[in-house]
Amino acid sequence: MFRPTVKSFLLFVLTGLLLAGGCMPARERLPGYLSLRLKADPTSLDPALITDVTSGSIAAKLFNGLVKMDESLRIVPDLASGWTISDDRCTYVFRLRGDVTFPDGRGMTSQDILYSFERVLDPAVRSPNTWVFDRVAKMEAENDLTFKITLTKPFSPFLGLLTMPAAYVVDRHAVEALGPDFGAAPVGTGPFQLVQWLHNRMLRLSARKDYFDGSPKLKGITYRVIPEDLTAIAEFEIGNLDVIGIPSPEYRRFMDSSKWRPLVVSLKGLNTYYLGMNCLKYPFNNSKVRLALAYAIDRKKILETFYEGRGVPAAGPVPPALRSWPAPELVPFDPKLAVQLMREAGLPEGSEFSLYVTSEQETLDLAEIIQDYLAGIGLKINIRQLEWSAYKAAINRGEADLFWLSWWADYPDAENFLFPTFHSSNLGAGGNRTRYINDKLDGLIEAGRSSASDKSWKEYKKAEYLIADEAPWVFFWHRTDYAVRQPWVKGFRLYPIYTVDKGLVVETIPMHHAIDSGFGFEPGGG
Repeated sequence: MFRPTVKSFLLFVLTGLLLAGGCMPARERLPGYLSLRLKADPTSLDPALITDVTSGSIAAKLFNGLVKMDESLRIVPDLASGWTISDDRCTYVFRLRGDVTFPDGRGMTSQDILYSFERVLDPAVRSPNTWVFDRVAKMEAENDLTFKITLTKPFSPFLGLLTMPAAYVVDRHAVEALGPDFGAAPVGTGPFQLVQWLHNRMLRLSARKDYFDGSPKLKGITYRVIPEDLTAIAEFEIGNLDVIGIPSPEYRRFMDSSKWRPLVVSLKGLNTYYLGMNCLKYPFNNSKVRLALAYAIDRKKILETFYEGRGVPAAGPVPPALRSWPAPELVPFDPKLAVQLMREAGLPEGSEFSLYVTSEQETLDLAEIIQDYLAGIGLKINIRQLEWSAYKAAINRGEADLFWLSWWADYPDAENFLFPTFHSSNLGAGGNRTRYINDKLDGLIEAGRSSASDKSWKEYKKAEYLIADEAPWVFFWHRTDYAVRQPWVKGFRLYPIYTVDKGLVVETIPMHHAIDSGFGFEPGGG
């Protein structure tokens, strides 16, 4: 099947415009705004309901928490000016800033924090993020500028959890006025406000001049929903997008370009990409079948060829940067052993299963590679593509036999790759989308969460090794991210955790200044 290259696609666009008798105009831009791409429309921008990176990265610019993560992944004050922790590590007292306001000018107090946290726990809200507060025994607004949290037992990652979207503070008045529509018109204390959302087309944020931590250098941010990589690259190359993540097929072209290479930024991400199996469905309730799939796929070769080495092989769920113990042993490519395990499990040749993927071309290409490998051990895989919202809903409901997904750090702790994704209390939308249930694993994770931070790794090591042996995921890689910016974009960088980026340091300069600096082309020039 013929698939057009970006080069041929751009040539087609250019030819059509030239035949029409005109130059290629850049899309009308708002001066001082940053134009970014989204592959899919956010599901919701209500912090209580956010479970994906796309929504969380936008929400980070609209809301604040008591604390936040800085660029070095240290936990620093946000709405709180400071805090104290009791000797028994169960009581946290936060001193709040007195200069935080919502966009309507109303001052933020501890009552707003109490309301926001209790709202996540309200069964009527149906938040999938209640686990963020599952160790909380009591929350108190002691006065307008003092907020107190008491835990049921010590929990070393707790401050990290408070940097997550679920712990963002919402505008109570807006929630009460909008009800279930709050997720489409969210209001918080962040450096930006949502001013327009045309679903499946674009979102626009405008900067707040009264933000307590210094106004953004941008006037705003425009997010354009562009599912197709070819279209996104075409829009970037003519200057209609300011930054794009580099898709796999175009990685080498950008890296080899003398024009674009100096503008490429990269970062080793805190993530794990995996093929998930529904462990409550036959035959994936059998660990031998799950391991057979792992042996059947040459993931190292896929990483080196299709993925062009843009990551490191994954042996378990925890990224290397968060692991303080030796990694589990990598499962090698061994199709003969895969067939043997299938026979031992009683799985007949010719068995047929569904593989759910998103609508991205790169993901479909990878799914077809996986399909070919599994055909090599006698399995028939039917690929089903869905747009992001429908895909996520289907996975959360447990419809798929197999699915392709990734998990990204919400906070820099190994626990974040173990508890949400594998503990039995988080089946489905909570993060355990493989529906894997193991009482022994639950106990190890809980023991690690209750231990002091310098001792928890011992339990987490045992947990990761058990997961590697049981293989509810086929572990593929920890991805390195690559993005390319326009020359008029200054201060752009990639962050290891999506909530770090508040949009405060990036800026755009007039295009002619970038042209004069020697980049050598002008967007929209004919």
